[in-house]
Amino acid sequence: MKIVILEPYCIGSHAAWAYGYAARSAHTVEALTLEGRHWKWRMHGGAVTLARRFLAGQFDPDLIVSSDMCDLATFLALTRERTARVASAVYFHENQLTYPWSVRDPDPSCGRDAHYAFINYSSALAADAVLFNSRYHHDAFLGGLASYLEGFPDHREPDSVEAIRKKGAVLPVGLDCAGLDRGRPPEKRTGAPLILWNHRWEYDKNPEGFFAALFTLAGEGLEFEVAVLGERFAETPPVFAEARSRLGERIVQFGRVDHNRYAGWLWRADIIPVTSRHDFFGMSVVEAMYCNCYPLLPKRLAYPEHIPVERHGAFFYENADDLVQRLRERIRNIEETRRTVTGDFVRHYDWKKLAPRYDVLFRELRYIKP
Repeated sequence: MKIVILEPYCIGSHAAWAYGYAARSAHTVEALTLEGRHWKWRMHGGAVTLARRFLAGQFDPDLIVSSDMCDLATFLALTRERTARVASAVYFHENQLTYPWSVRDPDPSCGRDAHYAFINYSSALAADAVLFNSRYHHDAFLGGLASYLEGFPDHREPDSVEAIRKKGAVLPVGLDCAGLDRGRPPEKRTGAPLILWNHRWEYDKNPEGFFAALFTLAGEGLEFEVAVLGERFAETPPVFAEARSRLGERIVQFGRVDHNRYAGWLWRADIIPVTSRHDFFGMSVVEAMYCNCYPLLPKRLAYPEHIPVERHGAFFYENADDLVQRLRERIRNIEETRRTVTGDFVRHYDWKKLAPRYDVLFRELRYIKP
């Protein structure tokens, strides 16, 4: 069968998902994309541009799969002459209903933020299937939708929440295990304990909490090094500059690297303390875990899904003080930390296993519309 993926914000995990599945699917998959910038404009106008390109091309798909950054309802309306009988699905990497807003963004205080969640809502209504990257994400979106609709003056359509629930499913993001394996060094980890940051340099990842723990342990004189990876944008939280100054020579890498070097750093790193306020899946954490980097995680968001319940006690912390204490223990007992294997916890996310699941589900969706 033929599948078209709509991705108007093609960068980072969105790009990895679209091209990762396209490369491994047994179906013919083509990605129709726009550059990953100006996310608000992409949610408003991306569907218009993608619809124009779709109509100008030779696309004849059996299924349309849209990311959450696309206004699927608008796309289907503009292309109805060619898509009226084509099944569609929307894949939620994140959603604008429960995503934490930046304190620097003026839209919430001005009452301009609600429409982005409405685009997600109308896309879910228009789609034949609504897919989420984690159970946590599925529950958070559907759980928040009813109260969101209550904020409107009348005709709130409460039954639409159940309609979306009935066509909802959880389908995790695929992990490029082969790509990570290519960066695996032949030798074992040695030297000072290496602590890893490999997330976006943005407010929702709470870098202040991460570096506060490191400042405390550095003040105690503990020996460790830090690799600061991840994608940075025009506006970077000031704590990164502060960390570079205060941690000095402890920082052995500061900034984004290419994929091969990225994998090498993940295999070299010993501990990944996670302080994020938001993660609907947490691919950067999953990638580090695959490379046997010891995770210290808050017991919330999607993280509990990545570790067997019987092992939760080893990897989850309760609060900021508990994080510092557990990180201190991992550093002092670094040989034990390095012997801990976490890759097996997340190996089932390998695209080799997930792509066939995607294929089966998408094949079934093909026959929803006669």
